[in-house]
Amino acid sequence: VQLVESGGGLVQAGGSLRLSCAASGSIFRINTMGWYRQAPGKQRDLVATTSSSSSTDVADSVKGRFTISKDNAKNTVYLQMNSLKPEDTAVYYCNANIQDSRWSPSFRYWGQGTQVTVSS
Repeated sequence: VQLVESGGGLVQAGGSLRLSCAASGSIFRINTMGWYRQAPGKQRDLVATTSSSSSTDVADSVKGRFTISKDNAKNTVYLQMNSLKPEDTAVYYCNANIQDSRWSPSFRYWGQGTQVTVSS
C-alpha cells in the first residue's frame, strides 16, 4: 500500500490550500484515513481523520477552518485548509488504517509528508 500526498506549498496568512492523499495497492477496506502534522521540534499531532462510516475527528485548533472529505471510489482523502495561520506551518502527513483482505488485521500506513508554510 502506498499513500501519495500532494497540494502543500507556501501561502500567506489568511489564504487557503487543499491537500490530497491517494491510497493505492492491495486495499480491501480503508477503515480510517486522515491527516497529522508535525512542526519543527514538536510531536506529530492529529489534524483530522474520517472513518469508513464517514464520522470525522477534527482537532480543536483547526475546527471551523479545515474540512476533511473523501472520495471512496478514488481511495482519496482531502483536507481543505482555509484562513491559514502561521502556526499551521508544519509537515502534513497522510495516515490510513487499511485492511488488504477481509481476514487480515488493519495496518497503519503513512505518506511521505508535504510541507505547508504560512507566512505572516
